[in-house]
Amino acid sequence: MAKAVAQFQCRDCATLLPKWSGQCPDCKNWNSIEEIPAIQAAAAARSNWHGNPSSAKVIMLDQVAGSSTPRFSSELDELDRVLGGGLVEGSVILLGGDPGIGKSTILLQCLARISQQRNALYVTGEESPQQVGLRARRLGLPGDNLMLLSSTCVEEIMAQASSSKPAVMVIDSIQTIFTNSLQSAPGSVGQIRESSALLVRFAKQTGVTIFLVGHVTKEGQLAGPRVLEHMVDTVLYFEGDSSTRYRVIRAVKNRFGAVNELGIFAMTDEGLKPVSNPSAIFLAQHDQPVAGSVVMVSREGTRPFLVEIQALVSDSHGSHPRRLSVGLESNRLAMLIAILQRHGSVPLYDHDVFINAVGGVRISETGADLAIIMAILSSYRDRPSNQRSLVFGEVGLSGEIRPVANGEERLREASKHGFETAIIPKANMPKKNQNKMRLIPVTHLADTLDAL
Repeated sequence: MAKAVAQFQCRDCATLLPKWSGQCPDCKNWNSIEEIPAIQAAAAARSNWHGNPSSAKVIMLDQVAGSSTPRFSSELDELDRVLGGGLVEGSVILLGGDPGIGKSTILLQCLARISQQRNALYVTGEESPQQVGLRARRLGLPGDNLMLLSSTCVEEIMAQASSSKPAVMVIDSIQTIFTNSLQSAPGSVGQIRESSALLVRFAKQTGVTIFLVGHVTKEGQLAGPRVLEHMVDTVLYFEGDSSTRYRVIRAVKNRFGAVNELGIFAMTDEGLKPVSNPSAIFLAQHDQPVAGSVVMVSREGTRPFLVEIQALVSDSHGSHPRRLSVGLESNRLAMLIAILQRHGSVPLYDHDVFINAVGGVRISETGADLAIIMAILSSYRDRPSNQRSLVFGEVGLSGEIRPVANGEERLREASKHGFETAIIPKANMPKKNQNKMRLIPVTHLADTLDAL
């Protein structure tokens, strides 16, 4: 039998070391060396490579079965949207988020509803079964068919799952799980990597869908080795401010669907409720028109929604004016300010500029460029824009207004909410205006300023 020895690896650059060191000799990062398991089976591997037959066979690509991937619903419409249409058998989903954001709550809701039709197992490593039961009763969830297991040993979890045969299993959380093959503490890089590898292999062999709950660091990244995100099929981030009632689930990796979908939920006394009309929560209600407020139509995945962009321009009393954005990219804000100064003749070199996307939503598309410039100009001149008008469009460095994708769907969403006027790129003008809106096409930033 091969003898197990200890090896050490850097979690940042994957360099193997014979012993532990405080600093990696290759990437020079500190405290990045962690223990990993290693089996001295080089002779067996070498002999297998030279002559032993393998069970793996080479096949042609056109011989692969083209059947569609079977899915089943998670019983939460917004979660199904982010996953690409539902849960896939044998898939592993990693859900990360800040403490208290609602990761355990939404997964408990999901499993409690799935358990009415399929076997479901909730493995808790951070909380006691009594705490999980109190949460389920507080949320009014049915628990008569939901199986509950309190364990942190991955071998024990797989043994119990093999006997109970669940269709869906939740591991809450992966940072508390350990394997007996390692001597390091739970939560270390080696333990997380090996425990996740065992669970992924178990999911592929048995067809059970596994949710892994992951902690995040203070930088907002998933705690543990980066290889963890490559091992799983789907990576979801639970975003939102704990002081507000709205939460957003965003997919950053999905092998069974698109990664640009958003799932929006509202935290209530009965748990997280899907929000079917997100435009209502991203629009601030003003009794009177205010300066620096402009509405745009953003698009995430297959769904357009209205977002209010707010800007505040004030005199700067320091040597370096501040450029601060919340929900928008700060580097793009600096570029748009330079474009406005160069092609709009608006001097902002001695003004502080603050930009905010209402509702805590994060906008990464370039269709918000024109709305940001109009909001800045509205605040700078202290002139409010029309409350029933909106804008969207990408702004180039030479001041040209470029089209954005799915312009007609954006206009349709705006017309549904009662907007009457839209300033849009000329290339996004529909052939037939079926929305009964007044459309103002623009090709350059100067045309936009004239339209205002």
